[in-house]
Amino acid sequence: MTFDIVNIALIGVAYIAALFFVAFATSKGWLSSNWVRHPFFYVLSLGVSLSAWTYYGIVDLAWQHGYGVLAYYLGTGAMFLFAPVALEPLARLAQRYQLTSPADLLVFRYHSREAGTLATLFMLLGLLPLIALQIQAVAETLALLSRDNVAAMALPDSGVTSKDLIAFFYCVLLALFTTTYGASRKRRAGLASAMALESLVKLVALLAVGFYAVYGVFGGLSGLDMWLAQNSDMQQLLYTPIKQGSSHTLLLVFIATAVAMPHIFYLSIAERPATNTLRTASWGFPLFLLLMALPIFPIMWAGFALDVTEPVQYFTLAVPRASGSALLTILAFVGGLSAATGALIMITLALSTMVMNHWLLPGTRWQSEDNMYRQLLWLRRTLVTALFLAGFAFYLLLNNRLSLSDLAIIAFIASLQFLPGIFAVIHWPQGNRRGFIAGLLAGMLVWAGGLLVPAMVGNGGIAIPGTDLQIRLGMEIWPQITTLSLSVNVLLFILLSLFTRTSSLERYAADLCSDDSISQALRLELDVQSAAEFRLRLSESLGAATASQEVSRALRQLNLPEDERRPYALRQLRDKLEANLSGLLGRVLAGQIVDRHLPFVTSDLPANKDINLIETRLSRYKNQLTGLAAELNNLRLYHRQMLEELPMAACSLGRDGEILLWNYAMADLSAVSASEVIGSKLDYLPEPWSELLSEFVQSADGSRFKQLVEINGNSHWLNLHKTRLKQRRGGKHKDSFRDSRGDGQMILVEDITETQILEQELMHSERLASVGRLAAGVAHEVGNPVTGIACLAQNLQFESDNPEVLETADQILSQTQRISRIVHSLVSFSHSGSQESIKAPVDLHACVEEAVQLLSLQRDKTEVTFENRVPADLVALGDNQRLIQVFINLLSNARDASPDGGNIEIDGYYRAGLACVSVTDDGPGISPAHRDRILEPFFTTKEPGEGTGLGLAMVYSIVEEHGGQLELVSPAHTDTGRGARFIVQIPLEKEPPK
Repeated sequence: MTFDIVNIALIGVAYIAALFFVAFATSKGWLSSNWVRHPFFYVLSLGVSLSAWTYYGIVDLAWQHGYGVLAYYLGTGAMFLFAPVALEPLARLAQRYQLTSPADLLVFRYHSREAGTLATLFMLLGLLPLIALQIQAVAETLALLSRDNVAAMALPDSGVTSKDLIAFFYCVLLALFTTTYGASRKRRAGLASAMALESLVKLVALLAVGFYAVYGVFGGLSGLDMWLAQNSDMQQLLYTPIKQGSSHTLLLVFIATAVAMPHIFYLSIAERPATNTLRTASWGFPLFLLLMALPIFPIMWAGFALDVTEPVQYFTLAVPRASGSALLTILAFVGGLSAATGALIMITLALSTMVMNHWLLPGTRWQSEDNMYRQLLWLRRTLVTALFLAGFAFYLLLNNRLSLSDLAIIAFIASLQFLPGIFAVIHWPQGNRRGFIAGLLAGMLVWAGGLLVPAMVGNGGIAIPGTDLQIRLGMEIWPQITTLSLSVNVLLFILLSLFTRTSSLERYAADLCSDDSISQALRLELDVQSAAEFRLRLSESLGAATASQEVSRALRQLNLPEDERRPYALRQLRDKLEANLSGLLGRVLAGQIVDRHLPFVTSDLPANKDINLIETRLSRYKNQLTGLAAELNNLRLYHRQMLEELPMAACSLGRDGEILLWNYAMADLSAVSASEVIGSKLDYLPEPWSELLSEFVQSADGSRFKQLVEINGNSHWLNLHKTRLKQRRGGKHKDSFRDSRGDGQMILVEDITETQILEQELMHSERLASVGRLAAGVAHEVGNPVTGIACLAQNLQFESDNPEVLETADQILSQTQRISRIVHSLVSFSHSGSQESIKAPVDLHACVEEAVQLLSLQRDKTEVTFENRVPADLVALGDNQRLIQVFINLLSNARDASPDGGNIEIDGYYRAGLACVSVTDDGPGISPAHRDRILEPFFTTKEPGEGTGLGLAMVYSIVEEHGGQLELVSPAHTDTGRGARFIVQIPLEKEPPK
């Protein structure tokens, strides 16, 4: 059965157009995001690793090696089956630092740009046979289906065959698709959808051909058993290769594919969406491999049973073609086209990224004033096109001399050379770059000399001059070459790593790569002070727009504010930026840009441990800790909780002054949450904490007592204590165990405000008692002489008619009356609190009214209006005369403070079981500086001679005797900012009326 070449080409174009549509629909959001992000979708996208070789060439390998062909499925499937051990550590590392290729991983682990350069070169050489394999499979199968009319396409005069033209146009069409949907990072989701469709198509096609082989050719499983019984040589072929031992080498070769092949590394590790997705793939992808493996042997047996003339490697297409079914044949062809297309797209994308990141970008000092993303996009598109052309040129060079299986094995053996270096990333921290590079060079030289070069030149051996001996090369001895190349590689890697010096940067990178990465958590000081400075510095290399966009993206990912200044947060920002730029520019260039513009401050002192980072990682992995590690973590959490819930405010500082602890009491006292200050410096704290704590930390004092600070407008008294936390050092002498510089400080802040207030109240009470005793003595000693003087002055008034004498006598009497009032106030003050008054119901309205009437008799005072609005039924329990004295003093002060013509309002009301009377004036109010002193005896704001300073003190004393309270509100009128209001609160006689 043959097909018209145009029809077959149109079918192929239509299939690639379908891939275009799926990718476009996904990028536009037409497909459900839940479907695109489903774990089984990820499993299908991993199926792109099964190229045209696993669709066509695997049948040939089954014929050559029998059951040994299952080593491919076992090797690749085992890596995913044991993903939590084999792939999960690498996936976490790749996700954390945005390592998108094996070259990025090796550069990061061995801290060597040369490692990335060589890895890219050898990956490119190793994957050229795999690219040529896909092109060869498509060209030969298309030529096979249109055997009778494809010759017309050839150009015999130029030496170009029809297969070459088919291969060329196929590469052009595929390069167009890849540059459109693969080179752009924004369209990668669409590419993943297309790859999932590709895997589904080839699985359905292969199962359909296998189903036809069993039931269409043999009539069912019983017919197959009968045919195998009649053809015992077919059964013998299944076991003979196993006895020769080649299957063990195959298993070793195929194990490396999951982590060493760059396109598989990108899909399985770098683009892993989540941990649960990889765990689903750990059984889902082996199941996919099992389904792909089931039809292999039935297809091979069906081809021999039908005596098809095509090569064994194309039995997958030849069997349905021999059936005469056009639909099944087209489905088989589209399945092979799908397998080759998916592999070519992912291989060229992975290689283009590696070449750009490790060859082109690091070679120049990157300066970008324009849109860097657009420049990178077109550079990647150019590289993808160049790689398709290179693959096509290599296909022409080979000239179909090698089978699909041979090309695949050559590529897989090349990838095997990277396995020792990748294994050491996680599991052997002692490995260094000298050992890795030497081993890789040796292994690749053996591979190139034994397999690649003979494949390119068509030479199967080298004759030794002067003898009849010949060194065999090429695919005939590939198991021996595989063993030799890997042995030399591993031997040199181990020996040089053990006997050469490993740099500190390599050890640091090895610690980063190890599963126990907490040991490397160091707190380094950045030479950058804010996120805004990040933008400014990075703009020199990335351009202002790109730098701003990348910094904003990293801040969003970390949930940090735009004005972030904390050192701990800035270190996180630097790491996130380096990781993001690694995904964009590659690990080498990203590291160069970040190290150049965002360096750490160099210091002779050893780096401090990053306690915050350690705490974060322990919290993240606490469920994975077992045994002693879990017990130690529980002990850490216990002590941490003790410090956090300590009733005294506490904070700890690192040696560099960075805040490491800010407990709950400290957060309550300062009104600054721990999340705002952890990882920052004391200088970043609001006042008064910045100045208070910074000065105390820098001083030599171990404690400071009764430090007065203003917090939210209120005075607080604090005791400060500190101790230096000194880290133990190794050494023989006692002094060497403690570093005199100290590794940090613990600061305790004790709030003694309540105690200080109680002390002041006690001192105030003692002072009042002293004043009372003094007042009683003064009143007694001064009263008698004043009375005598007053009597003499009155006698002068009656005994003399001289106007001058009478005026003098009036002045003397006026002054004696003033002295009498002062003495009377002193006596009243000294007796306050000691009089046993009988409390009875008091009409507060009447008390206020009487006080107003008494004050109205003083005509020489300021003319004001008293407005008594106290309810007539407002009754309290108290002493009527003493309460009148309270209102007289309050109303007198209000009158003195008010301007002429002012209005004084007296209101009454009930509140919380108290009878309240408020006195509000129109004066300037009481300033904040005087509020704490207005109740002190002898304190007055009036002009000298106008007041004694005892009125409010007496009011407070009388109100307190009645079990009430005196409240001040100033300003009373918030709209004008003037006036003062005193509120007298006295317990009620009974419940207030409803």
